[in-house]
Amino acid sequence: MGYRNAELPDVNLDEFESIPFFERMKILMIHWVDYGFGTPKQSVTFYVWKIFFFGLFGLIFSGTFTAGLEFNDIGSWWNEPILYQKLMVWTILMEILGLAAGSGPMNFRFDPPIGNVLYWWQNDTFRIPPYPNHVPLTKGTRRTPWDTGLYKLIVFWLVMMMFLSGESVAGMPEDSAGVMPQWALVVYCALILIMGLRDKCVFLASRAEQYVPTMLCFGLMSNFTDMLVAAKIFIVIVWMGAGFSKFNHGFSSTVSIMVQNTPWMIFKNFRRKTIKNYPNDLRPSKTTHLLAHIGGTTCELVMPLVLLFSPWGWATWIAILSIWALHTFIISTIPLAVPLEWNVYFMFCVAFLFAGFHASDGYSVADMDPTLLAIVVVAGLSPIVLGAFKPQYVSFLVGMKQYAGNWAATTWSFRDKSMEDRINERVVKYADNQIDQIEPLFGREISEVFMQKACAFRMMHPMGRMHYSALMRHTDSLDHRLQREGEFLSNVITGWNFGDGHCCDERLIAGVQEQCQYEPGDVVVAFTESQPAFSKKVQYRVIDAALGTVEKGWYHNDDAYNTQPWLPDGPIPHTVTWVKPGYVAPGVAHPGTGGRK
Repeated sequence: MGYRNAELPDVNLDEFESIPFFERMKILMIHWVDYGFGTPKQSVTFYVWKIFFFGLFGLIFSGTFTAGLEFNDIGSWWNEPILYQKLMVWTILMEILGLAAGSGPMNFRFDPPIGNVLYWWQNDTFRIPPYPNHVPLTKGTRRTPWDTGLYKLIVFWLVMMMFLSGESVAGMPEDSAGVMPQWALVVYCALILIMGLRDKCVFLASRAEQYVPTMLCFGLMSNFTDMLVAAKIFIVIVWMGAGFSKFNHGFSSTVSIMVQNTPWMIFKNFRRKTIKNYPNDLRPSKTTHLLAHIGGTTCELVMPLVLLFSPWGWATWIAILSIWALHTFIISTIPLAVPLEWNVYFMFCVAFLFAGFHASDGYSVADMDPTLLAIVVVAGLSPIVLGAFKPQYVSFLVGMKQYAGNWAATTWSFRDKSMEDRINERVVKYADNQIDQIEPLFGREISEVFMQKACAFRMMHPMGRMHYSALMRHTDSLDHRLQREGEFLSNVITGWNFGDGHCCDERLIAGVQEQCQYEPGDVVVAFTESQPAFSKKVQYRVIDAALGTVEKGWYHNDDAYNTQPWLPDGPIPHTVTWVKPGYVAPGVAHPGTGGRK
């Protein structure tokens, strides 16, 4: 990987698109093992500086406008609850503006390098209501002045909160700078929850599932000890929920792909050890399983319990260092969608909450009001349970499936380039399609290689293999069609993407169809849902933009995981449970049925 130049596979670029589709995918997958996306290291430098300025300006703004935080005594800040709160607000502000996760070249944002605010400040751009058929006044996919006005109010409120100084509450340590006014926290929570019913993208971009529960505890509880212990419980639930969700094939695939895309990993031998047999078997190796489940899953399930219940300071610090190592590893891989600031803030949180207010100092679970403790535990676990057993109802983020490789996802197949161009021509949005952002930088042929590498990336996950198994049956041929990663489509259409296929399901497709007026077969989308807990049956759907959902069914995740990602043996077995009356799949040469019973 060059500092300024991208790494490309060893193919004739002029002939690349004439190579049969699955041969192309295999070439790109093998290249991924050695080079990841092949992004220039200059892009990585951009993120290093971004993290630095995120932390620097967060501290500057927090200290400048908060009574009790003095710059001549910064060492006294680290156990101040209001600093913890201010940095939380700062992180939310960066996220909701688009300056944190989902920005820059590793999220395929080139011109402009951010989305979010550029879209959500503008009328008629897309919004995605989560429950339009069940919540009054939320139907529709176009942003109105009410939506843009509410978004502007939320941004204003977050900025205003950075200027607030602290107030004292019962049980707070003496000489403390206090906590933020409770009314301000409650108002923000109300605003973002209302926005979430109108547009799930804004809600999720703010990482409300992570921060709103803690904010509500600080805003509604009257005793400082209860507030602190509740904050501890919620952050432990975040880690442990993520750990629980990683008991699936997708997590090892995710770790393998992350390591291969790590900019500092210069040893090709180690990259290749993350798969079973380079270049013939690209499934995760035993080395990857150990790294994923010992270094990742075990850490997320065990260390939070140590943090929450350990009476010994030395054990607490072992757990803190383990959590720091976990988040440092994630940051160092510069993962796609680049959720870096969130990881940095959580590294601060673990030391602040568990070392600064240790359980043995009167901040243990036993010191919390029992009734409030029960409410907090139930409130924290409910979305995880719902997301585990009924993933179709909530985002994988609400279900705490971070980095789990177990997300809803989509792949879009366009009849030709003109069908993709129609999105630029007719859809109200701020940025051009990614291919049109990249082309001025690298040229048409190189740009198409990178766009298709995103498809190879998806197929290296089990759900991607089902996407193309379905598309083989519902298109006449993939060789001459244009395949696009659904997350990238969400990027340019909604202004935000973070791996959530619910952002580009039937609701978005119907909105795009309203503006683009496709004919049957012009755009075919394969959708897979998250894998439910204690079941390996994964639901899928096929959506034709002009016809709506045309097929539903399920596949067994073992079948998807056990085949090679470029599908050398044809479509993975799957069971069709419903077909739109009168619809006949055009790919009759690939029946693809016969899944497990």
